[in-house]
Amino acid sequence: MKHVVLWLVFCCCVMIQGHAQPVAQFDAKDKNIGMLLWKQPVTVYYQMTNTGNQPLIIERVVPSCACSEAEWTKEPIAPQKMGEISVVYDAKTLGHFYKDVAVYTNASEKPVYLAFRGEVATEVFEDANNYPYQIGSLRLSHSSIEFDDVNKGEKPTFEIKVMNGTGEIYEPALMHLPPYLSAEITPEKVGKNMVGTMIVTLDSEKLPKLGLTTASVYLSRFPGDVVGAENEIPVSVINLPDFSHRSSSERQNPPKIQLAEEELYVDGIRETEIVSRDPECRKIEFKDP
Repeated sequence: MKHVVLWLVFCCCVMIQGHAQPVAQFDAKDKNIGMLLWKQPVTVYYQMTNTGNQPLIIERVVPSCACSEAEWTKEPIAPQKMGEISVVYDAKTLGHFYKDVAVYTNASEKPVYLAFRGEVATEVFEDANNYPYQIGSLRLSHSSIEFDDVNKGEKPTFEIKVMNGTGEIYEPALMHLPPYLSAEITPEKVGKNMVGTMIVTLDSEKLPKLGLTTASVYLSRFPGDVVGAENEIPVSVINLPDFSHRSSSERQNPPKIQLAEEELYVDGIRETEIVSRDPECRKIEFKDP
């Protein structure tokens, strides 16, 4: 009987350990980066989230050829936190290309393969219709920067592409970045009718509060440019609490609030309901009658 009990305890431990593991989930495993200019290196970014319940470790990232170099998050990625893999492609070979990198983690004995594809040409002609927003002679893929439903502790990114409509070499830059934002711009110099990419990263730990935070950054149109309404890019962030300590069941079934009344009259002050974008979430504002 004693041996049977020990065997059952051993089986239970094995089952528990089997459910405790990291899980790597990627924003995309195959990315089309479009037309590239010959010998103008480009960086491809992959965001990964640990959806498991144990720390995720990226052990190594191996590109398929010497034309690419990879960097990755070196520290362990806690459950429900994000890491990043960046791959620099040198674009030294003309024509269509398909490249991949093998990602080895402690989540599986087999690697995960991430791919990117595109075409390298001596001249790149961009379709201006892909850049519907305009600031001076520059055309943008987005007119605002939005980070929706970011859990505290995450570091998501937002990409804006800028098409140079000027007759000169343009050096993209974002001015007046708040402390919780940083920007990486490639390439540093963009030729006429060429396109540059601005990757804006949010550090949610540095946000001043939970909930909605708004700000503005400004696109520099030329050296010595100043800020103004003409080159303003609005920024909005919805920062949520850190739910990494919650179980997956608790995250999928959050508590809900139901109000018995939608309008109350108290001592001559009318209480008016304002419904947010999420119909489950309500906030109250007091106004004099």
